[in-house]
Amino acid sequence: MHKAIAPKIPEFRAEARFQRTSPQKAKLVLDLIKGLRVENAINTVAFTNKRIAPVVEKVLRSAVQNAQYLSDEKGLDIDVDNLYVKMAVANEGPRMKRIRPAPMGRAFRYQRRIAHIIITVAEKPAAQADNPGMVNVPAQRAGSSAKKKATAKKAIAKKSTPSKKSAVA
Repeated sequence: MHKAIAPKIPEFRAEARFQRTSPQKAKLVLDLIKGLRVENAINTVAFTNKRIAPVVEKVLRSAVQNAQYLSDEKGLDIDVDNLYVKMAVANEGPRMKRIRPAPMGRAFRYQRRIAHIIITVAEKPAAQADNPGMVNVPAQRAGSSAKKKATAKKAIAKKSTPSKKSAVA
């Protein structure tokens, strides 16, 4: 009894390492493009008013060029227009320790954070190729919303039951 193995969809990635911004700030821009088609993602980043946005755009274009180059080199049949942003991550790099002068001859230490930006693009599966907008990003947990609704109903039921101590006047 053999399992049917689905063909592995190739992924292409690009990195920008040691960027002088905090990963938290970079994630603000990266969260905007996760799951989008590459064309929409480039437009989104181009009009994003953050200092890290041009770097993210450069990394995204590099990932697309990597896909195009590797498809030509390895003979893969990849449609560059059909790519989407599968993963966009800002990891923490090394921290630079700095000192700021403080009153009364003291000094305060602070850390300058550095980010490693990684973007992975992949080709959409054939079933999702006709949807021009957002690609289905896996839901976090389907059962969690049903669990929240059930607990909310229990809380409402508890409130509506009459209390044992009633004021008799």
